[in-house]
Amino acid sequence: MLRLLKQLFGFFCLLATVFACSGKPTQPSTMPMATPAKDLLNRALQAHGYAGADKLAYRFTFRGVDYSFNRDLERSLYTRTTYVESDTILDVLTNGRLVRFTNGVPVSLPDTMAAKYGRSVNSVIYFASLPDKLTDAAVNLSLDGNATIKGKEYQLLRIHFDEENGGDDHDDNFLYWINDSTDRVDYLAYDYRVDGGGVRFRSAYNPRVIDGVLFSDYVNYKAPMGTPLNDLPQLYERGELKELSRIELEEVAVVEEVWQASPPK
Repeated sequence: MLRLLKQLFGFFCLLATVFACSGKPTQPSTMPMATPAKDLLNRALQAHGYAGADKLAYRFTFRGVDYSFNRDLERSLYTRTTYVESDTILDVLTNGRLVRFTNGVPVSLPDTMAAKYGRSVNSVIYFASLPDKLTDAAVNLSLDGNATIKGKEYQLLRIHFDEENGGDDHDDNFLYWINDSTDRVDYLAYDYRVDGGGVRFRSAYNPRVIDGVLFSDYVNYKAPMGTPLNDLPQLYERGELKELSRIELEEVAVVEEVWQASPPK
């Protein structure tokens, strides 16, 4: 991870250029009107350490690849750093726009590839920082009843997105099971249509608090296409879901915000 920090520090000037060209920033929703769904989300944000966090800057390693996310109320910057033999490939996603650097040099990407890489980076950061991203302006919240999973009571929070500012995957649907006792997200499920589509169910484990923010790992299960999200807990308890992968975040740590660093001398 020290290698990652040095690379990010060395690329600051390039990142500043990206910000200058990134256009109007996407601001989180201020959620001016209180609703039961927003109240539930606010409790979850409080339980996970995101409530009132105007600025966040973290790094972690996922499947051997280094990531970082920086955000404040007006902008966001996500990075993914991959080492391929002697090359360092840095993908920088700023407010939905991806730029790639190889050994510090900007690389021209076709729009389709830039969009694909951008979705990949955003997906990893999205799940790593849940439920923080549920405050985005394009997010629509609604309560979806109650459920019991393994003897624990949950309230369900359903998420869908506006087409405008909702990204290429705005058709995705999400369901979150929020623990009645802890207000934490213990389970989540989603269906998606991009990249072939699918249905997933995730069970959180290994929760730990890093500088006030809760991070968890997940067991990632696969369900048949078309399975209603509300049916997934029953299939999970009966052992009828196929484990697809483990989502494990390593070396999670706070970092200095990239856009506040100084260029190397």
